[in-house]
Amino acid sequence: MKTLVNVGRYHLVDRITYVALPWGILAFSFLINLAIAAMAPAQPGGMHTGGLISIYVFLLICGVLSMTRELPFGLMLGVSRRGYYLGTALLVLALGIVYGLALTVLQALERASGGWGFSLHYFRVPWIMDGPWYQTWVSSFVLLVLFFLYGMWYGLVYRRWGIVGLVTFVVAQMLVALAIVAVVTLTHNWTAFGHFFTTVRAPALTGVLAALTIALGLGGFSTIRRATI
Repeated sequence: MKTLVNVGRYHLVDRITYVALPWGILAFSFLINLAIAAMAPAQPGGMHTGGLISIYVFLLICGVLSMTRELPFGLMLGVSRRGYYLGTALLVLALGIVYGLALTVLQALERASGGWGFSLHYFRVPWIMDGPWYQTWVSSFVLLVLFFLYGMWYGLVYRRWGIVGLVTFVVAQMLVALAIVAVVTLTHNWTAFGHFFTTVRAPALTGVLAALTIALGLGGFSTIRRATI
């Protein structure tokens, strides 16, 4: 356990990447959207924005960097590949808990201030993060961990198979998506497909995403065993 904690501390030496930049980019995105909301005419139901995605995308980038830029030096310190991966995953869980709570608090402030005085829905994402505070916390936690682990897997694929493997990895995901579209189209099930996403409840979707997160974690753990440096 001490080794895993030390790996997490090793990552946090670079506080700019893991702390300052995610929240700095989110703050910049928020201020831009707040300025737009202040200048735009009032809209029924308030102004909705997808700016919150910025922190999730940057955590995906952090995941990539943790397995590309930082992995070689981490292994040079004597940490095993498995220890490095599990220590990084432990950091991801800790960041997910803390960052998820921070997003929940910001959402509560948004509600209390009437959308920051301009009916802005920035931290209240319709459906998935617009319910009770604990639901928002759990959903935020799952999404933060999901994006980070997804980025880690991208980094590991690049480490193990190089640029050819990375391109193949991306193309394979695109083919899976196209296959799903083709199956739904050929079976004329777009109505049922849309009905599912309009009727499924947010906790159920969070559960599905949590299962996907676990799958990504296991996939990354198996990939790092033979990752080259």
